Formats: sequence, C-alpha cells, structure tokens
Amino acid sequence: MIRTLWRILLGLCLLSGLVATLASGRTAPSAHTPGAENATLSAVRAVRIAGGISPAQADLLREALDAAERRGEGMLVVVLDTPGGSGEAMRDMVKTILAAPVPVAVWVGPAGARAASAGVFLVAAADLAAMSPQTTIGAASPVGMDGGDLQGTMQAKVKNDIMSFVRGVAQARGRNTDWYEDAVDKAVSITAEEAVLERVVDLLAESVDDLLAQAGSRGVTFRGRTVRFDPEAVTLVEHDPGFRHRVLSWLIDPQIAYFLMLGGMAGLFFELTTPGAVLPGVVGGLCLLLALYAMSVLPTNAAGLLLVLFGLVLFFLELHITSYGMLSVAGVAALFLGSTILFRPGEGFEALDMATISVTVAGLSCLLLAAVWLAARAQRARPAGGLQAMVGEEGAVLSWDGPRGLVRVRGEIWSAVSAAPLAPGDRVRVAAARGLILDVTAAPPVAARTNESEES
Repeated sequence: MIRTLWRILLGLCLLSGLVATLASGRTAPSAHTPGAENATLSAVRAVRIAGGISPAQADLLREALDAAERRGEGMLVVVLDTPGGSGEAMRDMVKTILAAPVPVAVWVGPAGARAASAGVFLVAAADLAAMSPQTTIGAASPVGMDGGDLQGTMQAKVKNDIMSFVRGVAQARGRNTDWYEDAVDKAVSITAEEAVLERVVDLLAESVDDLLAQAGSRGVTFRGRTVRFDPEAVTLVEHDPGFRHRVLSWLIDPQIAYFLMLGGMAGLFFELTTPGAVLPGVVGGLCLLLALYAMSVLPTNAAGLLLVLFGLVLFFLELHITSYGMLSVAGVAALFLGSTILFRPGEGFEALDMATISVTVAGLSCLLLAAVWLAARAQRARPAGGLQAMVGEEGAVLSWDGPRGLVRVRGEIWSAVSAAPLAPGDRVRVAAARGLILDVTAAPPVAARTNESEES
C-alpha cells in the first residue's frame, strides 16, 4: 500500500514538473523574437540621385549597391530629387532595388525636393520610404512620345500596365496601393505630411541622420525580417559617383547634346569646304558621336534632327549653286525650326528655351556664312601656284623667230608662241599655259595698263 502511494506521488511530481516546464517555455520572454534581428551595422552608404531618371542614374544606383555589398555596409540610402524621366530606366532601377543585397531606403529631400513621375515608383519599391518636410510626391501619369497625353487604346494599354506595376510594388511593401494607382491614373500629388498619414511613405525625416535614427529604433523590414541597429554606432558614407558618371550626366543634358550636335556638324562642314584641315573634321566627328549617344537617351524628335541636317546641306549647296543667298536663308530657317522641335518636353527633361536656340542658331549661321564666303572667294581667286598662276603675268621677249621664241617671265626663261609678230625686247602678257609652252600676246602700253588698273 505504501509502495503504491510512493509511485502515485512520484508520478504527480513528474507530471507537475513537465507542466511547469511547458508553461515556462510558453511564457518566458525569448531573447530572439522570430522575424526580428538586432543587426550590427558599422556603415550605411548614401547616394544622391537628382535630375531626370536616365540610364546614367540606373548605373549609379547599381554601382552604389555593389559598393555597399562589397564593403559590408548594411544599408543604402538613396537621396532622391527628380521630376521623372525615362520609363525604361525607371523599371531598371525598380528591379535593382527589389533585388538589392542590402536594405534600400529612399529619402525624398532636402526641403523643396520632389519625387514626381518616375520617382514615385522608386519610392514605392524602397524597403523604407521617407520624405523631408516641404517635399512632394505624385503626378506619375504616363505621357506620349511628344510630351502630350496618350489617346485611345494606347492610353489604356500603357496606363493599365503601369498601374498594375506600381500596385504590385506598393502591395509588396505594405503601402497604400489605392493612392499609388491614383498617382498614375489621376496624376495626384501630395505633401510629405499627407504621404505619411496616407501610408504612402513610412517616415517623415528632416535629414539622412534623422532617417537613420528613426530607422534604427523602428526597424527596417527586409526579406521577411526586421533589421534594427544602433544609429549612434553607424557611419554614414557618401557615395562618390566617379568620373564616368559625371561625364555621362553632363552629356545627357539637352543643351549640352544640342551644342555638341551643332558643333560636330559645323566641324564636318568646315572639313568638307576646306579639305586637308584635319582638325575640324576630327573634333567635329568626336562631338557628333557624343551628341548621338546623348540623343539615344534623350527624348529626341527625329523631324527636328532631320531639319537641322537639311539646314547644313543647304549651306553646303550655297557653295556650288548660285542662289543669291536664298539657300542660306532657307538653311537658317531650317536650323531654327529643327532646334525648336529637337527635344520633346516631359520625361524629366526640359525642352530647349528660345533664348538658347536664337543665340546658337544666329552664331552658327554667321560662322557657316563666313565659311561659305571664304570658300567662294577662294574658288574665284586666281591660282597662286602652278602653270595656271602664270596667266596674266608679263614678261619680255628674248628672241623671236616666226610664231615662236623665248620670253622671260618672273625671272624664268620660257618657250612661247604667239599669233602676233614680236621682236626681241617687246613686252608680252601670258594668255595661257599649255605644258611647258606659254601662249603670249603683246602687252598693252603702259598708259593703257594704268587706265585698266584705275578702272579695276
């Protein structure tokens, strides 16, 4: 009986211990919460993306992410200020952010900055989205190739494609998909404070340091886990774009591309009108190739480019066709009209302003007209060398027999022929040069030559 009671007591003790263990396992706080990670970040890289979204900006983002991964930096902060830009470049940048090896935070700032058009998609794709006070976001409706509104079926196709794209990206980040769709469908735009209230962005931060302070305490969701860090222990590293990006950003500017194109065409024009100069052709070809690269990225109007080329062709024809200046006038008009429609407004790039066009066309037209005048003058001028340069020169007869004899012209003795009877000592004038024989005529008297020179 006693043995049975001991067995029962032992079983109850074991059962109570097991229950206590299970209860403590369920209720005791865990040092590691599932889905959360206290990361040790030693450095965060910041890269500035300003201006129109272009392939150069897409390359810059990839380079910054590669540098952050290579150097063990735990996060990339994109400082964004853009009016929009190329749709293809925007999609490329969104894919880069979604596949980034480290969390990507996008901060629209500083005050006065904007994330318009293509910039909306970059904000939607970020792991952490923040805006500075006095900034705006929105107006992401697509536009046509000419900068105007799309019409009909094309409008529906493009808009629906972009709306589904931004909806998927915003939904994956847990943001307000309805607003992002309205930004594309209705071109709505809101301030930073409104964006935070409507869950368009996550934070309102006055600076990058403020962004890091808030991100470290609240955490950054990255691939299903929340990364937290101590902002005080993080070093902010500014990304240096490098020489290559600076050159590409300089090239992809409508005014720079315009100047390079006209300079290249002018250089080739001078090379064609003065063969052998070499330098204008080399410099012109280099400028033209750089301009063509920039125009492959910029929203260029083919009709405008053809008009500019047509204007230069008209200037070239002025050399060979007597048009009394009409071809030159038409060339100036073609240059001006082509320049006004060369670049389409929108897509994050501005069209050329009228002041730039007027001054550039006027200056280039003056240079080309001067080149045409100099070339025409050189064509009409008497040759300065060779046998043809002998025509018009005067000399003296050394000996003469019948229709042939020897004459001295410019200190040289030449065989000569003449239909007029001549005698040694007579003054003669060269009328033509055939091989090594000069065709001469009797030179007019001195008084007649004086009158000719006065009349001329």
